[in-house]
Amino acid sequence: MWLEILLASVLGFVIYWFVSKDKEETLPLEDGWWGPGVRPTAGEDKSIRPFKVETSDEEINDLHQRIDRVRLTPPLEDSRFHYGFNSNYLKKIISYWRNEFDWRKQVEILNKYPHFKTKIEGLDIHFIHVKPPNLPSGQTPKPLLMVHGWPGSFYEFYKIIPLLTDPKNHGLSDEHVFEVICPSIPGYGFSEASSKKGFNTVATARIFYKLMLRLGFQKFYIQGGDWGALICTNMAQLVPSHIKGLHLNMALILRNFYTLTLPLGRYFGGLLGYTERDMELIYPFKKIFFSLLRESGYMHIQSTKPDTVGCALNDSPVGLAAYILEKFSTWTNSEFRDLEDGGLERKFSLDDLLTGIMLYWTTGTITSSQRFYKENLAQVNKHETLKVYVPTGFAAFPCELIHFPEKWVKTKYPKLISYSYMPRGGHFAAFEEPELLAQDIRKFVGLQEQQ
Repeated sequence: MWLEILLASVLGFVIYWFVSKDKEETLPLEDGWWGPGVRPTAGEDKSIRPFKVETSDEEINDLHQRIDRVRLTPPLEDSRFHYGFNSNYLKKIISYWRNEFDWRKQVEILNKYPHFKTKIEGLDIHFIHVKPPNLPSGQTPKPLLMVHGWPGSFYEFYKIIPLLTDPKNHGLSDEHVFEVICPSIPGYGFSEASSKKGFNTVATARIFYKLMLRLGFQKFYIQGGDWGALICTNMAQLVPSHIKGLHLNMALILRNFYTLTLPLGRYFGGLLGYTERDMELIYPFKKIFFSLLRESGYMHIQSTKPDTVGCALNDSPVGLAAYILEKFSTWTNSEFRDLEDGGLERKFSLDDLLTGIMLYWTTGTITSSQRFYKENLAQVNKHETLKVYVPTGFAAFPCELIHFPEKWVKTKYPKLISYSYMPRGGHFAAFEEPELLAQDIRKFVGLQEQQ
């Protein structure tokens, strides 16, 4: 009898193993048309056109007139950044923007890398494409697609690009030299916004995949944080055979057994696979939980009625600056909300911050960028339940909005080959800590190419 029970148990285990074994399922590639009206019967123009950022006296004068008419509400005493952007410090931003910020000079800086546009699925897609200036003899550059998030832009990558494309002249080994492509998400900056509902990260991933094919890359590396992390994840789910490696500095892991163990982790962290550093970054959970509540109000607005707040932000440059720059304060370090100036200038220059604002203001894309939340978060998506079966690297920055332990990341990305606890930095990793992020990308690529 015991032998029969044993055999039945073994058989049951084998059946269970086969049934529950992970299937390397992919997302269907499909196709789309996001331009206005009906898709034309003629084939799409696949030409790649040079593009240049430009400005005008009219654009600058309009900005200055709107800034001059600003109407601010005095902050509460000792409120610092606890109620949002402190209007006393905002006066300093306004004064600098109006009297010292040189948009024409910043436009020249934006144009230091080559810009292009091309039509894909009915949308004009903007991107910068930076090739290595000094490629070692006999070496082929590694194509790397880098994708931004909200409220960011391609400009976030300007300081990391030379570390990747010209490492030797920046104190790094030239073992890994990259050719970097940074597109603007449709509806952000210089990429045309969708005219139709439903444009989400999967559609964006498919468009960026087509962009890489159009540039002649069959296999390439991809990197992202914020929305860029999800777009790159979706690319790996759509076309895994074309992705040499996926590097992330944020993860969106919504359906995970380990997230349910958070209340127990403080007491049984070791049994659940948490390291000592994980425990430091996750607990006390009550503090992290309330911090997330404080920082996620914008998400509810943008996931439900993005056009309403968009009307106000697209009409007021000062309102737009306050709304966006507040994120660059508290998402860089949650403790910055205890400071009168939000700590903004501890990590960033006003020129860099205002350049980011101008990319939303001059293109009028704040509303279309916010719609991305509604399109992605208003319904359940298939990709949330699918794992990613490409080699993955993860950089865990300590001041990110939420910490993802290696155990969590590996449930979504089983081929995780590199996980790094970064010594400092927050949500805007490439913008804030370009050297650290570049080193971790190079480390991951080195490990991947050894396999």
